[in-house]
Amino acid sequence: MAIIQWRPFRDITHWESLPTIETIQEEMNRLFHQLSPSGNGDSELMAFMPSAELEDTPDAVHLKLEIPGLEAKDLDIQVSEHSVSISGERRSETKTEEKGAVRSEFRYGKFERIIPLPVQVKTDAAQAEYKNGILTLNLPKSEQEKKKVVKVEVK
Repeated sequence: MAIIQWRPFRDITHWESLPTIETIQEEMNRLFHQLSPSGNGDSELMAFMPSAELEDTPDAVHLKLEIPGLEAKDLDIQVSEHSVSISGERRSETKTEEKGAVRSEFRYGKFERIIPLPVQVKTDAAQAEYKNGILTLNLPKSEQEKKKVVKVEVK
């Protein structure tokens, strides 16, 4: 991954000439343009990253990830006691057109998302289902986490 250096005050030679709001806005626009897929920035910076939703219930942690356009066999899911790692690759479809232009805003490429878990889970009891582009993980809590009660002092 390339690092883009943002230098908002590169044109300032003396501190007396501090930038205006417009100058800062122009620099921010230039930075976002470099990060956009159509800009001159590195396209890997805008790689696909699935959105996640985590629910902590008394018996389990339920995790959903939005990963459309893949098949279950293309996903690699690894569960440890304290985190979940999901990786895969969204491959681009090659299309050939004789006339006209093709524009795509889809993001392709390899991705990996490591999600820390709020509690310890039983790795051997984890279950996964992938349906309609949604990966659903059911991660039962370890017995010691289910019984864990913490007294909180009020000050």
